[in-house]
Amino acid sequence: MKSLLSFLIFFSSISNAIAQQKNFIDQPYIEVKGSADTLVSPDRIYLDILISEEDTNGRTSLEKLEQKMISELEKLSIDIEKQLFIADAGSNFKSYFLSGQKILKNKSYSLLVYKASTLGKVLNALQDIEISNINLGKTEHSQINLIQSQMKAKAVTNAKEAAGAMSKAIGQDIGKAIYISETNSYAYALQGKASGVQIRGASSKNETYSPNLSFDQMEVKSEVLVRFSLN
Repeated sequence: MKSLLSFLIFFSSISNAIAQQKNFIDQPYIEVKGSADTLVSPDRIYLDILISEEDTNGRTSLEKLEQKMISELEKLSIDIEKQLFIADAGSNFKSYFLSGQKILKNKSYSLLVYKASTLGKVLNALQDIEISNINLGKTEHSQINLIQSQMKAKAVTNAKEAAGAMSKAIGQDIGKAIYISETNSYAYALQGKASGVQIRGASSKNETYSPNLSFDQMEVKSEVLVRFSLN
């Protein structure tokens, strides 16, 4: 009895699928691709900062370097609690041997800034207090999901316009959309390095960073495939 019931359910499912496919094929339709893209500048920039006693040849303790860094960042109106994070919370202070028995400590931080101009000021300020082991980390846009949704909607709109123009060429009009599929969607930094960021300006330890550093913009793109019925 169970085998018969399973067979009937399976047969019913196959029949429905065939019927739906037949109904779709039986009606005239037009299939078009649509795409939309835009460029946005990142508004969340992360710096990887390594504070090390080695930078001062052991003259300044890690604790003092840390205090100096926090003081300089506060002068730049950076919210320490919200923008400065310990990168390696599992091992707060690391130690290593240098020149025999001498132990030097280091500590890793991640700093979040929102503008390229602020980043230039941070680099100069940290350089002045002998903190120079700084790398650019990831970049993000705080509204990336919203922007991606907007590009998807615009891609569908573009597909509809293309379908309308094509159908008019043969004296017909498009009806309702009977199929919509997103075929591709991405957001990435143009011409970026592994970090997705490229600084343009002074890069030497002994040079001053321009406050007008610029970043590669992020390209956000969506591609869709849409089928419209033809009237």
